[in-house]
Amino acid sequence: MQSLTALTPETARNIAREAYTFGFPMVENYKTLYKQAIDTRHPDFKAPINQIGRAAGVVTPDDTQFITPNTDTPYCFLWADLRTEPIVVTMPAIEPNRYYTGQIVDLYTHNIDYLGTRVYGNDGGNFLLVDPGWNGEPPENIRAVIRCETELLYILFRIQLFDLSDLEKVQTIQAGIQAQPLSQFVGKPAPPAAPAIAWLPLVDDMTETPVLFRYLNFLLQFAPTHPSETELISRFAQLGIGAGKPFDIATFPPEIQQAIADGISDFWQQDFPGIMQRLNAGEVGSGDAFGTREFLQNNYLYRFLAAKLGIYGNSRDEAIYITYFVDADNNKLDTSQSGYTLRFEGDQLPPANAFWSITLYDGKTQLLVRNPLQRYVLNSPMLETFKFGEDGSLTLYIQKDSPGGDRESNWLPAPDGPFYLILRIYLPKPEVLNGTWKQPPLQQI
Repeated sequence: MQSLTALTPETARNIAREAYTFGFPMVENYKTLYKQAIDTRHPDFKAPINQIGRAAGVVTPDDTQFITPNTDTPYCFLWADLRTEPIVVTMPAIEPNRYYTGQIVDLYTHNIDYLGTRVYGNDGGNFLLVDPGWNGEPPENIRAVIRCETELLYILFRIQLFDLSDLEKVQTIQAGIQAQPLSQFVGKPAPPAAPAIAWLPLVDDMTETPVLFRYLNFLLQFAPTHPSETELISRFAQLGIGAGKPFDIATFPPEIQQAIADGISDFWQQDFPGIMQRLNAGEVGSGDAFGTREFLQNNYLYRFLAAKLGIYGNSRDEAIYITYFVDADNNKLDTSQSGYTLRFEGDQLPPANAFWSITLYDGKTQLLVRNPLQRYVLNSPMLETFKFGEDGSLTLYIQKDSPGGDRESNWLPAPDGPFYLILRIYLPKPEVLNGTWKQPPLQQI
């Protein structure tokens, strides 16, 4: 392995660029972990490690725990530490016409598996989550054993809300989602606890500067090197990046410090604009960026894109996310200049086996936009309230001021400035996945 003293600025720059792309999603993931499960004083705290946290209502502009949230499915949250013993997650049985899911995400932000409607149906059951080294026998009454390649994982539970009058029913389902250690599930004494974790507090610039590598080294302790990444991790070691290693850029010579900063700058000036151009052109979509390791095939740029624009997005079979960052003429969206329309022909509404929704986000904060109607989404459960054209078409209005009259039912309020839209299709039909259904463009008025 090359020593740090023999490291050239060119090599350091290239490694920093590559390691930044690799590590950014993990550190973004850690931000959520720390806020939701470690820092009890943080307003986004949900529950300690290995306990279920529940959001009693739908997401509003006051919720800032992660960017680009949906408002269709109230959430439950579980951060699990599998080092001591496996965790048993119980999903309650629910009515067959309601969509629910538990998205299991590892430290890399791979979607490793799902609980719920698509994979296991709505009958519920007990599921055993185990770490990479577990080789025990599952007890009776376990529907499936789910192995994670990292020792810490996240489960994001979503339960479909039909309308606000349905919230109490959703809360009852939330209460039925449970998590417990395997020893408690089988009624035996708990094994000795794993060593306590010295969690790193968050700092403001942790994903924008070389500070990111300190957090990456911390997280790699809980993520055994995958065989496909042995060479990659060995290359990172030339820059002092590796499981449990200290990382302090001040320990490098000035020319190496500059090279590391330049490598991160290279990513933002070259790689990111390139992938965004492909996204806006429709060459890359959410169906390419979210999924298992096997699906992504170690495409770290796609994994970065997913974490940057909408961390914890679903895999393509679970949901498709169609982004609107530009209009039909490829201009950035900005309602300080004009309004927009989105028109679906009568037979071209988004094809979903569950439901679809369109949510608007502020272009600066990536959060929901406060508005007098407290309306943040238009979705298929609202179809009966929409005004349709005589030809059966549906035109939605995206603008800062009301379109007036009966058009207001089709209005998605926007800020006085930049914004973007996400069209979510839950349990998409084959015509979405194979590309025969095409989303309509956003037209400037």
